[in-house]
Amino acid sequence: MSVDVLLGLQWGDEGKGKVVDVLTPEYDVITRFQGGPNAGHTLEFEGKKFVLHNIPSGIFQGDKINVIGNGVVLDPIIFKEEIDGLKKQGIDLSNNLFISKKAHLILPTHRILDAASEAAKGKTKIGSTLKGIGPTYMDKTGRNGIRVGDILSGFDEKYASLKEKHMKLIDMYGFDYNMEEYEKGLKEGIETLKQFTLIDSEHELNRYLRGGQSILAEGAQGTLLDIDFGSYPYVTSSNTVCAGACIGMGISPRNIGEVYGIFKAYCTRVGSGPFPTELFDEDGEKMRENGNEFGSTTGRPRRCGWLDLVALKYSVMINGVTQLIMTKGDVLGCFETIKIATAYKTDEGIISEFPFEIPENLEPVYKEMPGWHCDLTNVKSEKDFPKELKNYIKFIEDELEVPVTIVSVGPDREQTIVRK
Repeated sequence: MSVDVLLGLQWGDEGKGKVVDVLTPEYDVITRFQGGPNAGHTLEFEGKKFVLHNIPSGIFQGDKINVIGNGVVLDPIIFKEEIDGLKKQGIDLSNNLFISKKAHLILPTHRILDAASEAAKGKTKIGSTLKGIGPTYMDKTGRNGIRVGDILSGFDEKYASLKEKHMKLIDMYGFDYNMEEYEKGLKEGIETLKQFTLIDSEHELNRYLRGGQSILAEGAQGTLLDIDFGSYPYVTSSNTVCAGACIGMGISPRNIGEVYGIFKAYCTRVGSGPFPTELFDEDGEKMRENGNEFGSTTGRPRRCGWLDLVALKYSVMINGVTQLIMTKGDVLGCFETIKIATAYKTDEGIISEFPFEIPENLEPVYKEMPGWHCDLTNVKSEKDFPKELKNYIKFIEDELEVPVTIVSVGPDREQTIVRK
């Protein structure tokens, strides 16, 4: 058996959670492989709405095995809040959620360091979610981190030592904070973690593969936020690309099967950083309103713009995408004309490859296409797609040389159309 990977191809918020939920019945195991509670995967079905931060999006489909992999960073406080919230909805994960011992813990001082560092940047801040993600990954690579497995033995001593180091750094920033407020709920969060089965996930996942069980790896954020290949330095702190699944799960690259790449029919971004097709006009505001483009983790309004094929081709290449999934086609139903960026105009001329850095004076080169100008949210079959939507999808497929196999026309589980 192989591991299929599902990941975002833009700056995150592409609708990964919903699609994982839709695909889960085809798999035995769902695994998160990177990121932390800076991710917000929104799922809607049966009139209910759920936002997941740490937990894989396969938890709502029967008794599937769900694994938080070693590449994830986990905040015990947020984890407990998430578990408690799901329990109130009648969802008990005690038997089918497993957590890697090698996943690193986000500590209260990581969140303080995140806030202090972002405040010190002033106008150059990157738009951090202030969840402590960056400082936690810094401790991981700096070999100072505390892992989930450490809560089983000697946690208090390790935490006290790392806390002392962090407080010296925070003092250098001159940042004002209330440690008691930040630490509230930490002890209870650790105890909640202990109630779950903590595993050597690399061994377990490879055992599942040898036993013929199918695995879907769920990415967080998006390709253009990858620490190596994204729009640096306005990126996250982990590898969000397909290769990151191997590191974040402990599986061999030869075990990768299908690579599902998810993209919106347009583009959005939260936080700072370059965004070539960003709109500052009425069209951008329409996208934001129609698409309810507000961060599911931060609540911040998302920046909106037309689809960027230069960036999308880059993401398809980096990830080796085998199937494309287009979401939010319904949001563009109000436009008479739709634009797609096919190249960039720079001082050096027209370029069609995603550059090392995106200069401020870059201008997108657009192809204009007629919009479908209708409501797609009640469409149940591809045969009912308006011809303008079919042409839009075909243009994207021709440019990317990868088929669009799923089209989402609304936030609900049922508003998902698989193309033949």
